[in-house]
Amino acid sequence: MFNDSSAEPAAGSSGSNENVTKIEPIRMPTIEEMRAQEVWNNCAVKSVASGVMGGGLGLMMGLFMGALDNPIMHDTMTGRQQFVYTAKQMGQRSWSSCKTFAVMGLVYSAAECIVEKARAKHDIINTAVAGCVTGGTMSARGGPKAACMGCVGFATFSVLIEKFFDRHT
Repeated sequence: MFNDSSAEPAAGSSGSNENVTKIEPIRMPTIEEMRAQEVWNNCAVKSVASGVMGGGLGLMMGLFMGALDNPIMHDTMTGRQQFVYTAKQMGQRSWSSCKTFAVMGLVYSAAECIVEKARAKHDIINTAVAGCVTGGTMSARGGPKAACMGCVGFATFSVLIEKFFDRHT
């Protein structure tokens, strides 16, 4: 009388269940997973982690850029002197880049997290505000004009990168 699609096929029929997709049950997160999620939702934890990762990136970039610096007087220097000079340049450049990228990562991540929690939204405005705060902070030593230019420049860059990655995900 009723067509029951879940019924077993008749003995002589060639019914196949190959096209039926199996639905997996929903797995609830464990207590440990929920606690780990709460830890990573903390702005301080996010900021410190971003600062550490930024510092690591800066260290690697500084090593690479320092290795590309050639001594001006390379004709008069021995091989050992050139090696020592290059090693010192790499160390100085990598430490400087490490500090810069660590501060940049920490400030940007903290600003974005705080703005996102205050607004209770995740959108492009958070990115722009975080970029402005970061750019203004990084260039504040140059005075108010430099801070404003840093704010505008870093906010623009942050929004463009966010738009690029949103489109490609």
